[in-house]
Amino acid sequence: MTMFDKDVFTTGEVAKICNVAARTVSKWFDSGQLQGYRIPGSKDRRIPVANLMQFMKAHGIPLDGLMCGTTRVLVCDADASVCDAMCTVLAEESNYEIRAVSDQFALGVECERFRPHVLLVDLSTPNFDAAGFIKSVQTNEDLSGMNVIAMSGSLTDGQAAGLARMGYCGSLHKPFTVRDAIDCIEGANAVI
Repeated sequence: MTMFDKDVFTTGEVAKICNVAARTVSKWFDSGQLQGYRIPGSKDRRIPVANLMQFMKAHGIPLDGLMCGTTRVLVCDADASVCDAMCTVLAEESNYEIRAVSDQFALGVECERFRPHVLLVDLSTPNFDAAGFIKSVQTNEDLSGMNVIAMSGSLTDGQAAGLARMGYCGSLHKPFTVRDAIDCIEGANAVI
């Protein structure tokens, strides 16, 4: 289990993630800077992952401590053969944990269940709203650590720049090479 798979952390786990002493985390908690709760009938503190990520971002603490373990990549493409090919090739060429879906409903469910670090989404997926989707990711605390890469067979440089301004971490123009995909995933994961 990676740190990011957890929903709640102890002060000791937060200390490891932030590279500080456990008593420092306790001070953050007790002063109200780091939001969380105490276990009923105990003095033990617990910090939800969304609160920790918000605190780390606000204080410029790198989030890479949360990203230990295998990078989880979710692929969403309406073409099931593209999903299968991406899963096969990325599994052979990387150490990513990869899952794929082919519709928006499954995408929403899998984002919540799998909690991918990086999502590759085909903009031509039926009824896909690029602006609405990225806004919903940005406003969902549980998905705030997920970086989204747009895929398209007809993406201009101007459109790619527009997607970047919206909050997409990269774009891949189909057809693309495995190396292109891996470079884009690594670049997006570094943005976290």
